[in-house]
Amino acid sequence: MGIIDKLNKDFESRVRLGIMSVLMVNDWIDFTEMKTLLNSTDGNLASHATALEKAKYIEIKKEFVGKKPKTSYRVTNSGRQAFTNHLNQLEHLLKN
Repeated sequence: MGIIDKLNKDFESRVRLGIMSVLMVNDWIDFTEMKTLLNSTDGNLASHATALEKAKYIEIKKEFVGKKPKTSYRVTNSGRQAFTNHLNQLEHLLKN
């Protein structure tokens, strides 16, 4: 198995890398702020977030604030560990 095979395919997308990077340094972040930070479309952000949720890397909370729906995200413990491992493998790849 080569070094590149140890990289996590779930984080290959630019949007998924962005989502995970933002969530590693924030507790909860809402959809609108995440969309702005990543310069993403609604559908693109939602589909990548759903994929990360299915992999149990992030948690998605949907609630109403007043009468407005609000979607928020946070990284799970397993997501934090998986992303940290991914970054460590990238660093290892760069050093070799």
